[in-house]
Amino acid sequence: MFVVPAVVAGILLILGKRTDRWGHWLAVAASWFSFILGAVILIQMLALPAGERRMNINLFEWIPAGEFRVNFGMLVDPLSMTFVMLVTFVGSLILVYSVGYMEHDPARRRFFAYLALFIASMLILVLGNSYATLFLGWEGVGLCSYLLIGFWNQIPENATAAKKAFIMNRVGDMGLLAAMMAMVASFNSVDFTAVNEGIASAGSTTATVIGLFLLLAACGKSAQYPLQAWLGDAMAGPTPVSALIHAATMVTAGVYLVVRSGMVFLAAPVAMTAVAVVGLITLLMGAIIGCAKDDIKKALAASTMSQVGYMMLGAGLGPIGWAFAIFHLLTHGFFKSLMFLGAGSVMHALGEQTNMRRYGALRKVMGITWITFMAGWLAILGVAPFSGYWSKDRIIEAAFAVGNFAGMDAPWLGWVYGLIAMFAAGLTAFYMSRLFFMTFNGKARWATANGEPAQPHESKPIMTVPLIILAVFAVALGGILSFGDIFITWLAPSVGETHHATPVIPVIVIQILTIALVVAAAILAWFKYARDEVPVYQPAGNALTQAARADFYQDKFNEAVFMTPSIDVMKGVTAVDSKGIDGAVNGVSWLMRKVGSILSRTESGYARAYAGYILGGVVIVLAIALGIRL
Repeated sequence: MFVVPAVVAGILLILGKRTDRWGHWLAVAASWFSFILGAVILIQMLALPAGERRMNINLFEWIPAGEFRVNFGMLVDPLSMTFVMLVTFVGSLILVYSVGYMEHDPARRRFFAYLALFIASMLILVLGNSYATLFLGWEGVGLCSYLLIGFWNQIPENATAAKKAFIMNRVGDMGLLAAMMAMVASFNSVDFTAVNEGIASAGSTTATVIGLFLLLAACGKSAQYPLQAWLGDAMAGPTPVSALIHAATMVTAGVYLVVRSGMVFLAAPVAMTAVAVVGLITLLMGAIIGCAKDDIKKALAASTMSQVGYMMLGAGLGPIGWAFAIFHLLTHGFFKSLMFLGAGSVMHALGEQTNMRRYGALRKVMGITWITFMAGWLAILGVAPFSGYWSKDRIIEAAFAVGNFAGMDAPWLGWVYGLIAMFAAGLTAFYMSRLFFMTFNGKARWATANGEPAQPHESKPIMTVPLIILAVFAVALGGILSFGDIFITWLAPSVGETHHATPVIPVIVIQILTIALVVAAAILAWFKYARDEVPVYQPAGNALTQAARADFYQDKFNEAVFMTPSIDVMKGVTAVDSKGIDGAVNGVSWLMRKVGSILSRTESGYARAYAGYILGGVVIVLAIALGIRL
C-alpha cells in the first residue's frame, strides 16, 4: 500500500525534469491506487467477525542483534485502517487540488514527489506493527514536512520556518527513542504485542517512564504544549501542504501514538493524566491564539492546535475517551482539510493575500468556495447535524465524566475538565465565525499580497470539485458513523470496548449549554465582524490580544531558556577549543619555530666555526667528567 507512492516519489526525484509534463499525474494516480487498495482491504475486513479483524503480518527480519529482533511488518486492524482511509482519500483529494493550485510553479514535479513520499511515510507509520517500524514512518513525515514547509526556500523566512519545525520535532523524536530504549530494557522488544503483554507486570514506574516519553514524542509531532510553537510557522509552505499536514497526516500522528499505546497509559495513571492536562492546555491556548490572528492560515493553524488538543484530551481519558479521540480525528480530517483548501482558493483569487482584513464579501464572487467553507465552519462549531457535533461533543461529555471512571470519586475533576473543554468550544465558535465573516461577509476590502487592488474570481473545477467532495463528508460523515455507534463498535478490536461513565451533570444539560455557548459566540462574532465595519489595519489590542498574536511569547521563551544558553555554551566550548587546545598546539609550533630559528644561526658554512663548536664541546665534556670524578 505504501510501496507505490514511495516508488513514484523516487521516480520523480531521480528522473527529474524529464517527468515535468506528467509527473504530477503519476503522483495523483499512486495516491488513488493506495486508496483503492485500502478500500478493498477494508471491505474484506468488514466481512469478518469483529474478533478476526486484526492481522499482524511480518514481512522480513529487519534488525537482528543477538537475542533482540525487530521484524518489518504490518498491523492491519480497525485503528490502522481508519488512518489508511483518511490519509489516502483526503490525501488524494489534496493532490488533485494541488494540480490546479501549483499549475504555474516551475518546481511542481518536485512538490508532488514530496507529497507522494509524505503519504508513503504516513502509511508506514500507521501500518507498522512495532514502534521501530512506526519510527521509520515517523521520521519520514518529519523529513517531508521539512521539505514541504520550506518548499519556497528562496524566501529566507520560509527556510527558517522549515528548520524550526524540523528541530522542534527532533526534540519530540528523542522522547520516542527514549521510550523504545526503555521498552528494550524492560521487554527486550519494541513490538506492540510484546509491549502490551509485558507492561502489566513491568511495574507502574516503568510504565510511567515509557508513557511520559511517548507523550513527549506526541507533543512534538502533534504540536502540543510545550512543543507547539512550530505549527504557525509551518504555514510558510504551499497551502495544500498545510491541509495535508494539519488534517490527514503528521499532526494527527501523536494522537495515534497515544491511542495505539493505550495499554501503556492504562498502566500509568500519572502519564495518562499528563496527556489529558497537555490536551486541555493546548486546546485552550490554541483557541485564544485563533481569536487574535488576522492571517487566515495561521488562524486555521491555531484551530488545528486546539482541535488536536481535544483529541489528546480524549486520549488522556482512557477507555471512556480513546474511541471519541479517533472519531474526532477522522471527522476533523475532512472539515479541516476542506477549510485549508478553501483558504487556498481564496488566496489564489486574491494574489496570495493571507490577511483577512483585506478580504470581505467574497461570497458574492466565490459562491462554491463560500458554501463549501460554510460546511466546514458549521462542522467545527459542532452544529447538528454536521460532523463535528457527533465527535467533539462526545469528548466534552466524556470530560465531564472523568471523575466517575473506574471507581474514582473525584467529581471536581469532571467539572474542571468539562468546563475548560466547553469554554474552549465557545472560543472555537467565536474565532472560526470571526474567520468566516471576515472572509465572506461585510464590505469588500480586496487587495493582493502586494497591496494592489484585486478582482477575485472562483477557482477552477480541479480545485472546487475536491472542496465539494470534502464538504459532503463534513456534513454527513459524523452522523452516519454515529448511527448505532457504528464507528465506536468498529474500533473496539483495536482500542477495546468504550466504557461509559456518568457525567457530573446530565448529558442533555451539557448539550444545551454547549450549543447555547456556541450560538452566543457566533452571534457576537457576527456583530463584530459582519455587521460592523472591519478596519483594514490591525488595531493595537489589549495585552491578552498582543500576547495571543505573539503565540504567548513561546518563541521568546524558547530563545531565552534554550537557545541563548546553548549558544553561550557553544561559544565557551569554541573558546576553549580555539584558545586552549588550538592555543597549546599553536604555542608548541611557535616555540619550535623560535628554537629552529636560533639553531639555524649555527649553520654558517665556515670550517673554523665548526672546529670551534667541536673544541667547545670537548671542553664541556671534559669539565663534566672532571666534575663527576672530583
